[in-house]
Amino acid sequence: MAIKLTETAVKELKKVITEQQLPDAAALRIGVTGGGCSGFEYTLAFDENVNEEADTLTEVDGLRVAVDKKSALYLDGTELDYHESLEKRGFVFNNPNATKSCGCGSSFSA
Repeated sequence: MAIKLTETAVKELKKVITEQQLPDAAALRIGVTGGGCSGFEYTLAFDENVNEEADTLTEVDGLRVAVDKKSALYLDGTELDYHESLEKRGFVFNNPNATKSCGCGSSFSA
């Protein structure tokens, strides 16, 4: 799989699924789009429309994860974590393919 999820991230994502009462068919869609201050931005959303021909679909601890094949090229080896502290909380991408990233943590260049 192109991307790994930490135990903390999976726990938080399952919490979101329960709180938002998402259907069992919903998969976590992780992707990359052009934009942001460094060239690319990470995308993270739940999606019920997974295309097995266009997406790589895996399951992590009962959580379905979909990554489109184009994004998989930029996300190979990336770890999705969840961080919570007094200063900030949210999902963090640790991408070994990023040659530069911005201060916000949601934009990078490869």
